[in-house]
Amino acid sequence: MRALLVLTGAAKSSNPGLIKSEVLATSQQIPTKFLESILVSLRNAGIVSSHRGMDGGYRLAKPPTEISVADVMRALEGPLAAVRGERPEDMEYVDDAEHLGEVWIATRAALRNVLEDVSLDAVHSGALPKTVKSLLNEPGAWERR
Repeated sequence: MRALLVLTGAAKSSNPGLIKSEVLATSQQIPTKFLESILVSLRNAGIVSSHRGMDGGYRLAKPPTEISVADVMRALEGPLAAVRGERPEDMEYVDDAEHLGEVWIATRAALRNVLEDVSLDAVHSGALPKTVKSLLNEPGAWERR
């Protein structure tokens, strides 16, 4: 996410260009090899594009207003709410645990409500949706549990 926000800033600048993975890694204190593997996944998902060579590097593949945090999470981690690597609706619970699947589905819906509505542009600019800002003001939101 941090590297993508650097690319977001570049995309919004008056001189958008390619940024080398080493520059992204250094600017956000991310190990270069680790970041490069992430960038491959993001390229395969159509979130970033890349060009090789001396003048090569990375850029966002589409405008930052069109890339949600959920898009990035899915590209890197898979489904937003998985249970033992499976989608919640594919899990079957019986007897006393019969309603547990409903909890996982509700969890996924809650994650979607935040992550699908927040674009890279919104994070970069701090212009988070009102629904997200209201969650930040809920009692206990900033407390670790």
